[in-house]
Amino acid sequence: MQRDPRGRGGPPVVVLNTNTKRETGPKAQMANIQAAKAVSEIVRTCLGPRAMLKMLLDPIGGIVLTNDGNAILREIDVQHPGAKNVIELSRTQDDEAGDGTTSVIILAGEVLAVAQPWLEKRMHATVIISAYYKALQAALAHIDRIAQSVDVASDERMLEIIRSSIGTKFISRWSVPMCRMALDAVRIVTEVAGDRKDVDLKHYVRVERIPGGELSDSRVVRGCILNKDVTHSKMRRRIENPRIVLLDCPLEYKKLENQASMEFSNEDDFKRALQIEEEYIKQMCDDILKFKPDLVITEKGLSDLAQHYFVRAGVTALRRLRKTDNNRIARATGAVIVHRPDELTEENVGTKCGLFEIRKVGDEYFSFIEECENPGACTILLRGATKDVLKEVERNLQDAMHVARNILLDNRLLPGGGATEMSVSHALIEKSKSIEGVEQWPYHSLALAFEVIPRTLAQNCGAKVVRVLTELRAKHASDPLANCRWGVNGETGELVDMQELNVWEPYAVKAQVIKSAIENACMLMRVDEVLSGL
Repeated sequence: MQRDPRGRGGPPVVVLNTNTKRETGPKAQMANIQAAKAVSEIVRTCLGPRAMLKMLLDPIGGIVLTNDGNAILREIDVQHPGAKNVIELSRTQDDEAGDGTTSVIILAGEVLAVAQPWLEKRMHATVIISAYYKALQAALAHIDRIAQSVDVASDERMLEIIRSSIGTKFISRWSVPMCRMALDAVRIVTEVAGDRKDVDLKHYVRVERIPGGELSDSRVVRGCILNKDVTHSKMRRRIENPRIVLLDCPLEYKKLENQASMEFSNEDDFKRALQIEEEYIKQMCDDILKFKPDLVITEKGLSDLAQHYFVRAGVTALRRLRKTDNNRIARATGAVIVHRPDELTEENVGTKCGLFEIRKVGDEYFSFIEECENPGACTILLRGATKDVLKEVERNLQDAMHVARNILLDNRLLPGGGATEMSVSHALIEKSKSIEGVEQWPYHSLALAFEVIPRTLAQNCGAKVVRVLTELRAKHASDPLANCRWGVNGETGELVDMQELNVWEPYAVKAQVIKSAIENACMLMRVDEVLSGL
């Protein structure tokens, strides 16, 4: 709406659509803060080893049973733009660090909640944001000081750290085999080039969930598992040290993309057309067979005639693979994916595979390409009672693999159990005393917001929250550096040295939680107008 530009008190001019809902100034800021607090309350009980599960019914009738913050918020349909922004924070944390999705939502909600009183007292949002950014830099500097390095070459030490990270998850009772699987998978796909390490879990680690059996039957396959059977019953179902050819072209008659017609003047022309098609297939098969492969895999179709030639030559064939599967096989076996059979060379043939075998697992047949030499890609075979259990196990296993990846890329660790947050809180409270002007108050409030993590851990295990937090504050105040590892035991609610309990978190996860929560809170506080229904 707009007044008369000449300053006269005429009727207001309506600029926006009459159906538009508009919130401005402090009202918009308060609405965003309330939305963030509501989202954080949803996942608050999902933190720590005594975490509760959430059961969600998705739109197609499936059930999601989990305590993973990202998995819960991904299924929730929200309307408020501020709530959507906070939920996106969980997805970012999952993509960037793979863990800490619940912590980042709880901390973001609390950081906004402690800013609310100052906004109500008409303190300008930019003053609060300036104080928050100063506190963020101080917090990151403090966790740099208290971080400890770990020897990533030691499997025993790595397994202890991964075990502490999945102690809050559903698979904690099977932590020993699951941690071993996660570490093995990460070590298989790790590529070292000079000083640079590359761990690509998304493209080169596949989790194959097969209902049935027990979780203890799960294992890591050094190679690939494909939900495919051979295309012809006479093809070999077990081959040792196979020569593998990978294609991404069809081994069948060429189909024209547009509607096309062929006109024949006599019967011989029709026979010749069929003969040309067969000669085309035979030529392609001959181009492949001259390299004496044992296994041919193509992403596209495989005609009956091509199958016939392969069976006669004693070659096994698989068809219609996903592109991602073909890429993993190429990496595991040393083969090169070829687009045209006539371009195939000896260097393109994969020879690093030790065994190809078709096995029946559950009710279906699977092709195992395993025992590869320095595979660089692997498949985790998960067995379990139901699909819902397997989905939750997969989510937990992904978290464990991300923890292992984070430690391999950055070997610094921070104490868990709320010890890091309480140490940061105490450091910021001391630092706030040296801040001049009104920025001191939001700075001090943000320091207190970090206490939400140990407080929530104590609440979720039924401890006396006020007493536990008071004792923990006193412990950190008495000797900040020596006692920086003291936190809350999430099982019993007692104070304990995290080094004795052996609960550690990767530096990358914790730093990302702090940065994401504070930066997101600052962004939401900058919003002074919300328009909806445009």
